[in-house]
Amino acid sequence: MGLYDRYILPRMLDLACGASPVRRQREKVVPKARGRVLEIGVGSGLNLAHYDRSRVDVLIGLDPSPELLRLAERRARDANIEMQWLGLEAERIPLDDASIDSIVVTYTLCTIVDTAAALSEMRRVLKPDGELLFSEHGRAPDGAVASLQDRVTPYWKKFAGGCELNRDIPALLRAAQFELVELETMYVPRTPRILGHTFWGRARPSSARSAS
Repeated sequence: MGLYDRYILPRMLDLACGASPVRRQREKVVPKARGRVLEIGVGSGLNLAHYDRSRVDVLIGLDPSPELLRLAERRARDANIEMQWLGLEAERIPLDDASIDSIVVTYTLCTIVDTAAALSEMRRVLKPDGELLFSEHGRAPDGAVASLQDRVTPYWKKFAGGCELNRDIPALLRAAQFELVELETMYVPRTPRILGHTFWGRARPSSARSAS
């Protein structure tokens, strides 16, 4: 890992992902988490301020970046939030089957290398009545914007921590056998359109889970 990835990128991500338009998106989904909660891609802990702590029994934060986890741990201490930490990638989650009530994933699916494996793991650890709460940017519905995303993504991901601008988030969730219970979309205000088309809502393990 070079100096850029170790020192500069974590601070850039913390700053960009903490911008007010993104913060408002977090506020739409994070407070709905309940019970035993797993946050995938906890990053620098920007979601911690938005949890309804009266609804959360256990909060587990997973992220492969030691640098970002250090920032998250500092935020958790400052907010007096007790957490369990997993310094791992989402493709292999070391938790029991059907042990999680809510999974929170915000602005993370764009960077996971093997999204199919990661989403399969999320579905595995969710209880049958559990929910995946998500807010993610991705492929725009407008052809011109989507075409630009396709052209820019190979260059963008090199300095944005692997972020791919053109992932079709609903399609990824459905392919992983999630049922989209709620889905809303829009271009986030004051954000470049190639970055700002956002999907958010709730998903549950589909009935196909029991047959898989």
